[in-house]
Amino acid sequence: MSRVRPVPAAEQFALAVDLGTSGVKVGLVSLTGAIAWHDHVRLSTRMDGDAATQDATEWWEIVRECARRGLSSGAVPPTRVVAVSVTGQWASTVPVDGVGAPTGPCVLWMDTRGAPYSRKVIGGPVAGYAPRPALTWIRRTGGAPSTSGADPIGHIRFLQAAESGPSAMPPARWFLEPVDYLSMCFTGLPAASHASMIGAWLTDNRHLDVLAYDRVLVARSGVDPHRLPPLHRTGSVIGPVRPEVAADLGLPAGVRVVTGTPDLHSAACGAGAVLDYEAHLAVSTSAWIGAPVPFKKTDAIRQVASVPGLGRHGYLIADNHETGGQCLDWLCGVVPGLTDPAGRPDFRAATDLAASAPPGASRVLFTPWLRGERSPVDDRHARAGFHNLSLTTGRADLARAVLEGVAFNNRWLHDAVERFAKRRLDPVRMVGGGALSDLWCQIHADVMDRTIERVEVPLLANLRGAAIFAGLALGSVSAAEVRRLVGVDRVFRPDPVHRTTYDHLYGEFPKLYSAQRRMFSRLNRHRAVGRA
Repeated sequence: MSRVRPVPAAEQFALAVDLGTSGVKVGLVSLTGAIAWHDHVRLSTRMDGDAATQDATEWWEIVRECARRGLSSGAVPPTRVVAVSVTGQWASTVPVDGVGAPTGPCVLWMDTRGAPYSRKVIGGPVAGYAPRPALTWIRRTGGAPSTSGADPIGHIRFLQAAESGPSAMPPARWFLEPVDYLSMCFTGLPAASHASMIGAWLTDNRHLDVLAYDRVLVARSGVDPHRLPPLHRTGSVIGPVRPEVAADLGLPAGVRVVTGTPDLHSAACGAGAVLDYEAHLAVSTSAWIGAPVPFKKTDAIRQVASVPGLGRHGYLIADNHETGGQCLDWLCGVVPGLTDPAGRPDFRAATDLAASAPPGASRVLFTPWLRGERSPVDDRHARAGFHNLSLTTGRADLARAVLEGVAFNNRWLHDAVERFAKRRLDPVRMVGGGALSDLWCQIHADVMDRTIERVEVPLLANLRGAAIFAGLALGSVSAAEVRRLVGVDRVFRPDPVHRTTYDHLYGEFPKLYSAQRRMFSRLNRHRAVGRA
């Protein structure tokens, strides 16, 4: 836990929560984005075949403990806390009873047990989809349920069946996204928004002012509509913190809880990129490139779509490179000497090792598809690999190839996003744990040929973004102010000396996927995505 920097005496604050798959961050952050205090607690995931779950009750206990510590730390007078804002992982499902207590574990975004039900909903002969239902979904929502079952429709159908199956799981009153579950813990009210329900693909996103689920899509999904949480306008107030919760945490009465947001949305706020065509790149466990746009559109080939944005109008480009920073985590686990005495990944050692190799990693290429891929190709069978190894390849080459491979994939994705936006997106603001490395930021600038602006404290960008989102919701901050509120730590400009090397290697990168696509299918089509 730590304080980041002092803030003006008159500043108002949010209790910000960032629920990631690997950990929970809680902070006291001003509505203008100054982080006064924060804490981070790691989470564990239970993996069992096709199942991937977490204990949602544990999340709430961690949030409570961290909030108590923060509010009693003296970093901020509790009387200056006016809002609660929750962000984090999405396309996961928490079954809860009528008062918001979990009736079972959270089914995570990587859980594929609902695949048989999802295939019945939308499966077919064209790339695994039935064309007519898929087009109906895309036309209305911008996307469609995954036939892998790794999204809320697959989750909910699996949970509904489990309630009457041999395990006799207790019936749920509500099926909630993780951010909406934690918001209900604060308010006691079930509530969602177009933004928080993106992964469910059950709202007509052509009409963001219509606060109702689409009847046609709900009927086709087989999801019980009476167990979907009521919709609120994105960026509105759900209600106050319950008196008993406020007393327990040390919050004053009347603190307001704003609608929960996916990490995509808080990253845009935390990067200071909330106006149309202001781009950000997140390199955390996964990676993505986002930017607000004034239109709803879908590129089904490259898996890029514009989804409901930060308010009642406007959209946000959504895509996902499945394993971004997780590739560096994996590298530390398999290359000797890249863990600390406690066995944890030593990212500094890994990036120092990579820095000792030349740009281009002695022409070694790494394809970073450790858990399949979503964008710019949707292939859950794809797997990672090192290419062009020789007897002279060393540990440093491998380490640098991993950093460069993630950047090559992000260039591939950025090309698709610029094609989608129909304009050059430059500069790009970078957030997430991957942005802590000067080397990785510079590699991204060189590979992508774009100016990379690393924001201040990039690891806490989502906490900052959650608080700024609360400021926007409460009218304390305007969208036009956000970019100047978020400081830039350092600017990385493309080095022309490295352009020839990286352009040559990148020319081979997409071809590696095309050449191996059928092999991936042959080797992995009968294996669960979550398995090695």
